[in-house]
Order: sequence, then structure tokens, then C-alpha cells
Amino acid sequence: QVQLVESGGGLVQAGGSLRLSCTASGRTLSSYTMGWFRRAPGKERYFLAAVTWIGGATYYADSVKGRFTISRDNAKNTVYLQMNSLQPEDTAVYYCAARPDTALFYTSGYRDWGQGTQVTVSS
Repeated sequence: QVQLVESGGGLVQAGGSLRLSCTASGRTLSSYTMGWFRRAPGKERYFLAAVTWIGGATYYADSVKGRFTISRDNAKNTVYLQMNSLQPEDTAVYYCAARPDTALFYTSGYRDWGQGTQVTVSS
């Protein structure tokens, strides 16, 4: 099992940026894919982006492509989500997740989840 801890959420004005971090521990992540999701109030959890731990291949939901960037720092066991041009509709709890394979394009099947970090975008 992988333990995931997110940080970096907060309150930001529309048009601003935030960088979320997710630090992983508990297992070697060499065969893992890491993903970011969000859940807005009253809505289902929504896939945003994923990255393979080895190789750094990435995949994005169309709705965030060009605004959000996922990356990882293998030495720090940390995955990042850089979010730019934030809008009030980006307000949600953001979750980091891990799956023990390299199925980058599958948005389900993530096994381990962090506790989430709140992002609030004011207009």
C-alpha cells in the first residue's frame, strides 16, 4: 500500500495559480502511475491528469489540458499539479492517487488515495 499526502491547496483569486504536491511513501513506485482527481461540491470525482513514475509519460483530461501540468520528482517521491488560470469552477477537493501499473490512459482502477486538499477560487 502507498501512503499519499497532498499539500498546497488554499484560496486563490480567479486567474491565479497554485501548485499542489503529493508525497508518496510505503512502496517502491517504479511500476506505478500517479494521478490527480478532484471532487467539486455535489459532483462526482473527476480525473484530471496522470503521470507514469518511470519515464514521466503524461495524460490529461481535455478540460484541463493547457492549464494544468502534472510532473514528478523521483528523488523526492513527490508528484505535482501546477494549475494556472484558475476559475471559480475549479473549486474542489483535489486528490492524489496511485495505481500499481502503467495503464496511463485508464482513469479508473486507482488503488491508493490521499486525504485531499481544498482549493477554493474566488471570483
